[in-house]
Amino acid sequence: MSERESMPYDVVIVGGGPAGLAAAIRLKQVNADLSVCVLEKGSEVGAHILSGAVIDPKALDELLPDWRDQGCPMAETPVTDNWHWVLSRKGKFSIPHWPMPPFLSNDGNYTGSLGNLCRWLAGQAENLGVEIFPGFPASEVLYNEDGSVKGVATQDMGVAKDGSHKGDYMPGMELHAKYTFFAEGARGHLTKQLKAKYDLEANCEPQVYGIGIKELWDIDSDKHVPGRVIHTQGWPLSESDSWGGGFLYHQANNQVALGFVTALDYKNPWVYPFEEFQRWKQHPEIRAILEGGRRVSYGARAINEGGWQSVPKLDFPGGALIGCSAGFVNVPRIKGSHTAMKSGMLAAEAAAAAIAAGREHDAMAEYDASVRSSWIAKELKLVQNAEPMVAKWGGDLGTILAGADMWLRTLFGFGLWKPMKHHRDYEMLQRADLYQPIAYPKPDGVITFDRLSSVAQSFTNHAEDQPVHLQVKDLELQKVSELGVFAGPSTRYCPAGVYEWLGVEEGEPRYQINSQNCVHCKTCDIKDPNQNITWVTPEGGGGPNYPNM
Repeated sequence: MSERESMPYDVVIVGGGPAGLAAAIRLKQVNADLSVCVLEKGSEVGAHILSGAVIDPKALDELLPDWRDQGCPMAETPVTDNWHWVLSRKGKFSIPHWPMPPFLSNDGNYTGSLGNLCRWLAGQAENLGVEIFPGFPASEVLYNEDGSVKGVATQDMGVAKDGSHKGDYMPGMELHAKYTFFAEGARGHLTKQLKAKYDLEANCEPQVYGIGIKELWDIDSDKHVPGRVIHTQGWPLSESDSWGGGFLYHQANNQVALGFVTALDYKNPWVYPFEEFQRWKQHPEIRAILEGGRRVSYGARAINEGGWQSVPKLDFPGGALIGCSAGFVNVPRIKGSHTAMKSGMLAAEAAAAAIAAGREHDAMAEYDASVRSSWIAKELKLVQNAEPMVAKWGGDLGTILAGADMWLRTLFGFGLWKPMKHHRDYEMLQRADLYQPIAYPKPDGVITFDRLSSVAQSFTNHAEDQPVHLQVKDLELQKVSELGVFAGPSTRYCPAGVYEWLGVEEGEPRYQINSQNCVHCKTCDIKDPNQNITWVTPEGGGGPNYPNM
């Protein structure tokens, strides 16, 4: 085995998203002499970033007050008007915003590409002296003898599918740090391990998720209203005993970002989130906007939906969870970038103070405390029962109850219920024989498409001769249970067509994993009914290459 080289830093940050980059910038703002490194698994910063996105600039204003005048791409398109539609199969009615709590308003927000915002933030960080290494996924947590986090090691390069070393083999690099921040996004590979090792979820509810599937379209200029924000609920998920909703944002350059989120606590294993998105696009109100336009990009990723009661303990010896690794999404607002950035800034301030005091590799309890006394906590506590109420009582009654709960918390500081509990998403899936298969319409190639042509527009690429990064622990269990009991839901919940059951009709089922298609959404890691699939990091730079998502 080749010996790995190591590099020392004051702080190593795993993940070049909003939280990781905000943390890096804040560290340098507090103490320019700190050595700070950001590892990003995508081929470039922003390559793996996908969000709607409508951004609340609250954290950005705190971090870089002059961002609007500094060429930040998010400043191009402020929100101009806001619509919320409840859809039936053919019609809609609009919910006015005046009955909603004022914090749900999008006034003062901006719509644009979160990936491009991260590219811009990376430039700001590098100008301050932060070292950023794209194409280097952190694949292993390193520990000191006392059990504290020592740092991380990057993925070995040039390993063949059979585990042998190819001619271009390079061992991973060890990055040692006084403190390591994990900003991997929703369902982070290393974050899962840290939660288990340090029992970080001992005093919180389990995290729950949705799968968000998104497209970018160029549309006719006469249909484009820069800054218009549309959210929908109801159809089509109302027909499959599931819940979620759609979004359509009019962004710069005659482009709209549209997508659909399906909550992953659905019970019916025949639900097919990708096809629910395609059905949603055929709604007359949505189709009217898209007709005459052209799809230019596609992608998907999991979204934290657990809310405040699912936020774990944030500190542990030698490190911290920040951003969506911890889960700070405000589900009713469909926003999490501002809270993610603020968490990174608070972790940076705690680490800088600890290092200045001569500390290292200990638990930064002051970071956890600062989050729980910050505006992150205040905002998320107001909406903490919104997701579980809709999950329990459905879109119509659940929305009414959630609204009442949010108003009570806003006005009086208490809600209809105490913080409600969650079930893990995979526990909710029921046997396939309890439901009828859902007949989804075939794609028309104009508004709706198949998965493989969609994945082509995510510009995903993985080296073919490398170990499969989607690890099935027990193939026999997969055949007996995932296929035999649940009718192979992985062939439907994956938005990239990674999983196939071949030879079923011949009585010789074989599980095929097309890992080259993987867009790193992590849905399989979340929804597999036996928790039999584990997502691990592929070779550096592999995965989607989102240009403007």
